[in-house]
Amino acid sequence: MTAYVLTVIGDARSAPLEPAHVERVFRRLTAAGETDWLAQNEACDLFFDSALSAAGITVRARDALSGSAIDTVGTASDAIGLGSRIRRITAAVVRGDMGVSEALRERMALMKGMEHSLLESVYEERISLKAGARTLVQTMRRHGAFCILVSGGFSFFTRRIAERIGFDDHHGNQLEFEDGKLTGAVLEPILGRSAKLSALTKLCDERGLAPCDVLAVGDGANDIEMIEGAGLGVAFHGADSLKKQANACIDHGDLTALLYIQGFRKSEFVLS
Repeated sequence: MTAYVLTVIGDARSAPLEPAHVERVFRRLTAAGETDWLAQNEACDLFFDSALSAAGITVRARDALSGSAIDTVGTASDAIGLGSRIRRITAAVVRGDMGVSEALRERMALMKGMEHSLLESVYEERISLKAGARTLVQTMRRHGAFCILVSGGFSFFTRRIAERIGFDDHHGNQLEFEDGKLTGAVLEPILGRSAKLSALTKLCDERGLAPCDVLAVGDGANDIEMIEGAGLGVAFHGADSLKKQANACIDHGDLTALLYIQGFRKSEFVLS
């Protein structure tokens, strides 16, 4: 048996993905497993074990959803061969079932010995931007906002993403390398839930802002403290636990929805 991740993708407006679709797929695969909704009515990861190949799983899933405009993609692992295990850890953090520090240490134990060059490949081949991300940041900066990316992930990636999108600054956890390979350790301090709120508070102090001047956006339970500390806290395709604390929720649109919330007209968007 092999562990698989099957990503099922619909369109929130024209072909919404519903729990019934997921149930149909599990029945067709004669499998049971965990689910992680990546976006309500739009995308869901299914985690399960099967003796089938990735191609066979994808074919059966498509057959189960025949007649609907829903895509399915099955994978046995990602570029480092640990995809399903790492994604399950990430899903647990998003739901709030696991602390950021605990999850980070588990991830690092899995990644120990990975070469620096492989991380570069992961960034080049596996990292994609959320729709509207660059337009959001560039438009806000054009109109005088200071934009910062704070992540419980790794600065190895946040630095590259910040440069690519145009953030003014970024914060992430620092990986430790020895002879070009990951040691399995993360340099202190580890950025978790409280670190995101601390970054917001520090930014306000440094720039003479009040919390009511800040818009913060996140998608998981580890963003709750930051969202609560901002004047406008937005749950973007977020976990239920985050939605309960947020001032606003975006479940269907892309990140440019945050510009409309601020009162920008589309004619003011920086499109690039």
